[in-house]
Amino acid sequence: MAWIILIVAGLLETGWAIGLKYTEGFTKLWPSVATIAGIVVSMYLLSVAARTLPIGTAYAVWVGIGAAGTVILGIILLGEPINAARMFFLALLLVAIVGLKFTSH
Repeated sequence: MAWIILIVAGLLETGWAIGLKYTEGFTKLWPSVATIAGIVVSMYLLSVAARTLPIGTAYAVWVGIGAAGTVILGIILLGEPINAARMFFLALLLVAIVGLKFTSH
């Protein structure tokens, strides 16, 4: 169950990271409210998952999911650049996340 909670926390991290772009420096009310809510819930879920998972693993996976998701959504939603080198390093990040999952007790 902790892994599912951690994945949800990572997905929410992706959401609030992308949400930062839409807040325009926290000058837009509803994107700012949604982004702050995402931050709070994501951090709370990370803390719940860390009750049973090693904190180093939980934090690294949380950040990795957030970073990978933000790169992917940045490409899809914001027109950020896509190239072979970027995709290679994104794949390395995903391999690292999966590796941490399988080497965690």
